[in-house]
Amino acid sequence: MMRTKTESDILGLILKHFPLSKDIKLEHPADPQYGDFSTNMAMVMAKDNKENPRSVAQDIKTKLLSDIKINEGDFIEKIEIAGPGFINFYLHKNYLLKQAIDYNFDLEFHEKMATYGQGKTMVIDYSAPNIAKPFGIGHLRSTNIGQAVYNLYKLLGWKTIGDNHLGDWGTQFGKLIVAIKKWGDKPVLEMTIADLERLYVKFHSEAEDDESLNEEGRAWFARLENGDKEARALWHDCVTISLQEFDRVYQLLGVKIDYTHGESFYETMLPDVINELKAKKIAHESQGALIVEFPSMPPAMIEKSNQTTTYFTRDLATIKYRRENWHPDLVIYEVGADQQLHFQQLFATAALLGWQPTEGFVHIAHGLIRWKTGKFSTRKGDTIHLSDVVEKAMEQAVKISERTAVGKDLTKSEQKVMIEAVAIGAIKFSDLSSDPHKDIIFDWEQIMSLEGDSGPYLQYAYARCKSVLAKSKIKETKDVEYISDPLTAEELKLLRTFYLFEEKIVNAAESFNPSILANYLIDLARIYNEFYAKNKIIGTEHEILRIFLTQTTASILHTGLTLLGIKTVEKM
Repeated sequence: MMRTKTESDILGLILKHFPLSKDIKLEHPADPQYGDFSTNMAMVMAKDNKENPRSVAQDIKTKLLSDIKINEGDFIEKIEIAGPGFINFYLHKNYLLKQAIDYNFDLEFHEKMATYGQGKTMVIDYSAPNIAKPFGIGHLRSTNIGQAVYNLYKLLGWKTIGDNHLGDWGTQFGKLIVAIKKWGDKPVLEMTIADLERLYVKFHSEAEDDESLNEEGRAWFARLENGDKEARALWHDCVTISLQEFDRVYQLLGVKIDYTHGESFYETMLPDVINELKAKKIAHESQGALIVEFPSMPPAMIEKSNQTTTYFTRDLATIKYRRENWHPDLVIYEVGADQQLHFQQLFATAALLGWQPTEGFVHIAHGLIRWKTGKFSTRKGDTIHLSDVVEKAMEQAVKISERTAVGKDLTKSEQKVMIEAVAIGAIKFSDLSSDPHKDIIFDWEQIMSLEGDSGPYLQYAYARCKSVLAKSKIKETKDVEYISDPLTAEELKLLRTFYLFEEKIVNAAESFNPSILANYLIDLARIYNEFYAKNKIIGTEHEILRIFLTQTTASILHTGLTLLGIKTVEKM
């Protein structure tokens, strides 16, 4: 578990006098009036020794205070006992100020954060759209969450490797080839990706009444695996069209993945993987197929009875390739929850092979974006294409721009940049602000919301900060190192929110949950807007401090939104 310096300092203070058991917690009180940190250690120790918890808490407080020079500006301002025996720690305002200063210097901040994961390598498998299908809203979750997790680990100093594992192999391509040959009315390279999707949907519609079509599909995939020239040529054209479409989508989303390896990339490795499974007696034949059995899970198929491979085999080859080429400490798969069993079987098989222990793998099993009535289905033709969502979000952003005075002040070029950033920001944030493991019901109004707890709300808060900074004559706030005057409630609240930023980044990375960071940024924007409404900034004796608070808010919002893959705009 990674800990911030503040957590480590408080724990170090406690450990000087008391051992910590696993039952002792150091947490943030829900109500800030109870301090910045709180521990239940007195109640745990009192229970173990059958003593009064408040008396134990008083003894602990006395010993801790003996190590703190409160009047000399130590990091703890005071320690109080609350309720049945909670011990609450209040951080000193000047300590909070020093923490905030770090966020205003990008180089120092990045160097500090990079110490968490130095020397470690992480591979993350994300996005992974399927060839011959338009980039659907369902793949948006994997792309957004995966990119945010990649960004978080990179900031924390890990060597990060993003791998886009394209679905470009398997029986579905045999089926698509059948559809192209039967119903295609032009050469594949003249088709759009939407044309290919229509053919795929038609195949499944026709196959409901004609089972022989499925047999034809399986036969054509066998020919594809065996190197049949016609099958390979048709498949290659489908891949070419798809990659062009995916590149367009990634450019629009501002996503760049380090490597793009389709399942077909691992084709030549499959015989070695199968031979190793046989040699180690991990796989055996069953009814003509090759399977791996597990004590508490259904078996996984390695090779079908017609000697064609499965995506399970190809995923094993992928692990072997990553292990031999990148030597990762951690491999993360950002893939939907409906693949949970597959990854449990996969990680267990890799451990049996001695390739990597199961704790070296993580499956971020994200919930689905679905209709109220159930899952999206390409086979039934009821998917939502990302391009349609982006187009409608752009229309919504244009309407808001047209009815605001700020929008009218922008040049045409600035409006275009702002509208695109706002539309994409709205789409991304509506996804990233939700816990990855929860399903999202698709709702046009919610996914394109440009108001409330949204990406555009954060972008607007950032633009407001930049506007304030532009109006002030104060450009340097290096002198803000010590506060002697009393702070307003809003100023103190901002300082007590700033220091949490580092911790939220660490927590979001450790739990593979970018929503922790997303919701922290919403809280920060709300607190800044409250400060802005109640405290005059420019032209007061407190201008230097308040400009510093504004600079820090802008810096955190910019860094946080960048980690989430959302652009900031200086005018909005």
